[in-house]
Amino acid sequence: MSQSVERALDLIELIADGHATLDELARLTDVHKSTVLRTLRVLEARGYTTRDAKHRYRIGPRLYLFAGRPGIEAMRSTASAALRDLGRRTGQTVHLAAYDDGVVTYVDKVEARSTLRMYSRIGLPAALHATAVAKVLLGALDEPELRRVLERCDFTPFTPKTLTTADALIDEIRRSSARGWAVDHEEHETFMNCIAAGIRSSDGRIIAAVSVSVPNVVLPYEQVLALLPDLHETTASISHELGFDGPAPFILPIPSPDQGVPS
Repeated sequence: MSQSVERALDLIELIADGHATLDELARLTDVHKSTVLRTLRVLEARGYTTRDAKHRYRIGPRLYLFAGRPGIEAMRSTASAALRDLGRRTGQTVHLAAYDDGVVTYVDKVEARSTLRMYSRIGLPAALHATAVAKVLLGALDEPELRRVLERCDFTPFTPKTLTTADALIDEIRRSSARGWAVDHEEHETFMNCIAAGIRSSDGRIIAAVSVSVPNVVLPYEQVLALLPDLHETTASISHELGFDGPAPFILPIPSPDQGVPS
């Protein structure tokens, strides 16, 4: 086994055991900090490790997929046909995302028909404060747990519309939960709008989120919102397949008098 691969595996095992800081990892591997940091940067870029706001390392979301996190593979299998049907009907990028211990991860993706493709990969984390899927999934947490998770969020301002405080994000999460869908209106990328809604398990808990993402040059924001009924039909169908038959909120936006479409 090459030295670099062995070093990367050693670091993953140490992080899984709870050793979280760069200093700890360098000491335990008996490797210079700069070398350890280079390896960690590669692991983080690929989703195998992640860091919190205090630069403590932890196992990344991609490893959860390899480990067969309970329910994820079964949910992907159940949702697959509906996600691909949504992609065919809208022609846009469709994502399936799940939440685990403060991390929202993309677990499936349907590419858009357009040559304009959204940069995202299965197994990579979604920004908690700037994505529609994260707003949906964080909405399933109670207030103390939500605030605990957001303490680790760095609130990087990706665009002028990014929410940059916990209070502002919590307000938006609660609004999204009440109406049954969330939006990323140019908050992560200035040229992209996304809508998302939750998938519910048999007990009514939101266990995943589906999103539709559209570049501005393909559809304006108002026409992206017009895709909400298709999104709702998809999430309701998947939820039904998972055994959920109860009521779930899904309140469409009020049509604009000027444009005759949701706004």
